[in-house]
Amino acid sequence: MGLFQKKADPISDRARALNAEIAALEARIKKLSQQTQSGQGGPRLRSTVYPGRPAVPGQPPAAAPAPTEPIFEEVSKLTQPSEAPATPQHFNELGVRKFDLLAVWHRIKDQFASRPVANPKLINYLAAGSIQGLRPLRYEKRIARNRFFLLAGCVVLTCLGLFFYWLFGHGR
Repeated sequence: MGLFQKKADPISDRARALNAEIAALEARIKKLSQQTQSGQGGPRLRSTVYPGRPAVPGQPPAAAPAPTEPIFEEVSKLTQPSEAPATPQHFNELGVRKFDLLAVWHRIKDQFASRPVANPKLINYLAAGSIQGLRPLRYEKRIARNRFFLLAGCVVLTCLGLFFYWLFGHGR
């Protein structure tokens, strides 16, 4: 019947095959780079410019750019806007943060809030079953729901059996 048997996923099979190909190509690249490094002492260069002379006659050699300080940009994406500022009223006399029930409620509510999907078109394809080789999500949900009902029924029947055994068989 195959109730508890996992079906083969064609996407993960393809991903495994591609990862194997990538690993083979990386090994080949490493092998070729080792061959080129062992075969030659250094890179072969061709130049018409003599060392120590300017590249273009009549012009001085270009000066190296002066080292500049790094430029730091303000990144607002990394800060969490939902986090309340830490003020002295939020800490007790020992320096420990006080319990804030409203903040806890907001954190719990944010955990269960639905987040916007990254690719809504893919979600539509998955729900409708438009990708070749994949079943629609509604079919998979139905299978999972039926398995849950079967398992719940078995648990209820087991509990009832144990209860009746205790009720009628325990007194003798």
